[in-house]
Amino acid sequence: MISILLVGNGNVATHLYTAFSKADSIAITQISSRNLEKIPSADLTIIAVSDDAIAEVSSKINNKFVVHTSGGCGISELKNKNNKGVFYMLQTFSKGKDFNFNEVPFCLEATTKKDQQLLSEVAKAIGQKIYTINSEQRKALHVAAVFVNNFTNHLYKIGNDICIEHKVPFEVLLPLIKETASKIASLSPEKAQTGPAVRKDKKTIKNHLDLLDTNQQEIYQLLTKSIQNSVD
Repeated sequence: MISILLVGNGNVATHLYTAFSKADSIAITQISSRNLEKIPSADLTIIAVSDDAIAEVSSKINNKFVVHTSGGCGISELKNKNNKGVFYMLQTFSKGKDFNFNEVPFCLEATTKKDQQLLSEVAKAIGQKIYTINSEQRKALHVAAVFVNNFTNHLYKIGNDICIEHKVPFEVLLPLIKETASKIASLSPEKAQTGPAVRKDKKTIKNHLDLLDTNQQEIYQLLTKSIQNSVD
């Protein structure tokens, strides 16, 4: 039985606690990051807090092995005195939205081989996709994730705004969104690219720009230029 202390109560911590609670090989305890006066000992302490709080929270923990769950922070952000590591899950987490941890990539980093093995064992207790990823690689992955997730979701928001303004249901776009996402499982994103920017349909591009507000026009033109530069 591996004992885990989970520090935090946000989206990531909530989903981790639920998953670990169902794992037979894990004994999980959860505390708030605001309640660090009496910290229980554990084989592994997972800090699931905001990036800006990692240094302060970790500096107050003396347990033997402490990891954070951030994709954007290096292992050096941890300020505890003992062994350090990272337990990063490359997924978007929202409270109230269930998902299968078996589909979640676990990107793990530790300073010793023994700790790396422990992290792998912990990850395998709730998931299947295990990767050894160092801090520089994880930083690049996190930036890539912002493009394919956060920025893409903002583009969904803009698309929804356009639909609302012109009184058409956003749900009409859902099959297209699903097909676009599934297509890149078998095609590279470059080969999967379609649309007026690739075809350089100047008339269509102008018609689109005439429908958009100033902010939307700037985003449309920037992305169109980027697409065209990538295929020239």
